[in-house]
Amino acid sequence: MKPLLSLLSMVKKRGDLMKRDCFTYISSQTSEQPLSSYESRFRCRYGYGRSSDSANAGESGQDFAALQMEGPVCTFVLCDGVGMSYRGEFAARYLGQSLLDWLNADTELNPARLNECLRLWAVSAAEELEKEPIPHRSDLLRNVLEEKRRQGSQTMYICGRIELPSRGRKGKMTLAWQGDSRIRLWKGTEEAGDIFGDTFRTAERWSTVRGPVGGQPHWYETRLSAGEQMRLQIYTDGLADLDPIREQLPDDQIQILLDSRHTDGLDDDAAFLELQWNE
Repeated sequence: MKPLLSLLSMVKKRGDLMKRDCFTYISSQTSEQPLSSYESRFRCRYGYGRSSDSANAGESGQDFAALQMEGPVCTFVLCDGVGMSYRGEFAARYLGQSLLDWLNADTELNPARLNECLRLWAVSAAEELEKEPIPHRSDLLRNVLEEKRRQGSQTMYICGRIELPSRGRKGKMTLAWQGDSRIRLWKGTEEAGDIFGDTFRTAERWSTVRGPVGGQPHWYETRLSAGEQMRLQIYTDGLADLDPIREQLPDDQIQILLDSRHTDGLDDDAAFLELQWNE
């Protein structure tokens, strides 16, 4: 029998390993986050930038991004609030947090269940939005804002869950989305560009009044085999300069795009998430 101190040491080391294998990132909408990385069983990179107009005015960004890793499972969400709607940043944050909680808690990950949740969340989001006072403005502007609030807050979104293979059991990747934010998937060095087809449409989104807008959520599932080298990259349209680039850029070059020094700042908010694995 091993001495008690030795057993306690083993338990502590195992606990330390478990802690190191857990990671959570939630973007701030009120500041920029330089491109950063974290590596465990997944290697992830993440970054966030507000548009130059929002940053100069001290306003919140319309985008929201978050991910959570725990051992062989990673869940993530990326939302692009619709600026022409009322409080697009609210919709992005509210839906993003709701999706992340659902991906981590619900065992029924399927299109019907997601559609049901999107409608339920619209009701609760509208109630919360109604409680928030409209900033003091002239009567005319206040009437305009009240009408926009009645029409709802809107956001586009991408969300997903990755379960890595383990002990002869295949893994699984699930993705869902509405809107024109980008999803790009590489298998080895080849980008699988034909998987998603013509499914990224600006008319599709989520609304605090109507729930899903422009159709049902798009849904993609695939099994993951051990030893596959894969890379998933998702980002909002503020990083559209990445669209033609197929190779994996180093951190500093992605940071240049986030800073947009060549255009005196981002024209639109930008959120970036990248996940890589080969188990």
